[in-house]
Amino acid sequence: MTTDPLAAVAEDAAAALAQAQAAVAAAAVAQSGGTGRFFRAGILFVISAPSGAGKTTLCAALRQSRDFIYSVSCTTRAPRPGEVEGEDYYFLSMEEFRARVAAGEFLEHAEVHGNFYGTLRENVLRHVRAGIDVLIDIDAQGAQTIRASDDPTIRAALADVFIMPPSLDELRRRLSRRGTETPAQIEHRLVNAAVEMRRWHEYRYFILSASVEEDLQKFRSIMRAERYRSRRFREVESC
Repeated sequence: MTTDPLAAVAEDAAAALAQAQAAVAAAAVAQSGGTGRFFRAGILFVISAPSGAGKTTLCAALRQSRDFIYSVSCTTRAPRPGEVEGEDYYFLSMEEFRARVAAGEFLEHAEVHGNFYGTLRENVLRHVRAGIDVLIDIDAQGAQTIRASDDPTIRAALADVFIMPPSLDELRRRLSRRGTETPAQIEHRLVNAAVEMRRWHEYRYFILSASVEEDLQKFRSIMRAERYRSRRFREVESC
């Protein structure tokens, strides 16, 4: 029995991985005229948005389709009502988080709203190298770190998307409806949101948030376009 919840990532994702591999293989065969002559490396889809902009809802809708792996992040913050260990986040103590930072296990990590978040490096690399698309939900600091990665596999795989809320007033309404923060915490998040919203141009793609259905359709269009980029394919030599 696995005692480390992070070591159980591969076990927990086994069924989803098999489905994603089958989907990628089928797409590659279809695009090569049924010959299976081409291999496409996995894409690292990075999605960022200010807190309350609907990023979590969008990711939940995207995860209904099993054609990619959702990379579960680690965090030191307390779970919110309804959040599940290993599905929403891996909830770590500060000591555990710092130990993994020291061991170089994170692709990126950052402090956000007084808590720490990080993405496991090996989990992402393993899937991308196998031709499996990965979706990660991180803040602007984390996205910047990934863009500056010294790993050529990560840089080549990256497709980053910023979700822009309609306005700060709308963001305030959404955060208030959520009911998980105090008024002081909401004001703190809005200050950070204003800073993040000025960084939209750093991303390859930009979506002005509307309804969940519209945001989902736009993001899926980006995924489809990225999956047909010629530079992501290489021809497989015949045996």
